[in-house]
Amino acid sequence: MDPHLLRTFVAVARLASFSAAARELGYTQSAVSQHIAALEGDLRTELLTRRPVAPTPAGDRLLEHAGPLLLRLDAARADVLRLAAAPPARLTLAASPLAVGPRLLEALPATGVTLRVLPPAEVPAAVAAGDCDLGLVDGPASPSDPLRLPDVAPLTVTGLGEEELAVLFPAGHPFAGRAAVRLDDLTDARWLDAPGVGLPLTAARAAVRYEGTDVRALCALAAAGHGLVLLPRRVAEAAGAGSAVPLAAVPRLVHRTELLAPGSSSGAAAALAARLAAGSPYDS
Repeated sequence: MDPHLLRTFVAVARLASFSAAARELGYTQSAVSQHIAALEGDLRTELLTRRPVAPTPAGDRLLEHAGPLLLRLDAARADVLRLAAAPPARLTLAASPLAVGPRLLEALPATGVTLRVLPPAEVPAAVAAGDCDLGLVDGPASPSDPLRLPDVAPLTVTGLGEEELAVLFPAGHPFAGRAAVRLDDLTDARWLDAPGVGLPLTAARAAVRYEGTDVRALCALAAAGHGLVLLPRRVAEAAGAGSAVPLAAVPRLVHRTELLAPGSSSGAAAALAARLAAGSPYDS
């Protein structure tokens, strides 16, 4: 299967338009149509309906495979180029919003760095594809357990630290004055759905969906009573509004931060990775 044809198919399906995909990819609309026809001919099945433009059931199934396949190709290309190229003059670091903490701020060099804040789910792919030199990602985990990251490419993963978690309540909430709270006590609570910032709770009932990466905005929504949010305790307590209540120790759940690096790092990337990992008891 030709990856060029597959990329064209993904673009058309995502944009629901042959002409929009042509503009994005730098092709003519005729070339895009030819790519789709060639891919459908290769697979001997229709992948897209034309009016409206939408994936067929077979196209939906191909899309499930296409993302990981194309990302693996990008990761392989980036890995080989790293070996052949000189270290970049400027370091690009991808970090999920809650991974931007004191440890990172102390380790960052004064110049020559671009910090790109991304939703947690996008950080591994950004590092694997070579868009960023290093990545910092966070999430909930049992103590000393690694995060469950997508298998996008061979990456070196180093645990940087674990913190207590807390639930941010509005000031008038019945649980706001508690010394600690268990997640079992909040099974019927309304939560904020913030995939770009917050820690996901699969069993939670979402009240409002927030699609930004601004932690302060998320905390403001929680403090105003639009839903609860689970955060590192230091972040919840620094919100300046609402009431941060620590998560009870049973069952134990912590906020974990991990450093992601490609298999071959050098120069500024290797130096920053060493500073971040120095003294960390959580290596994986």
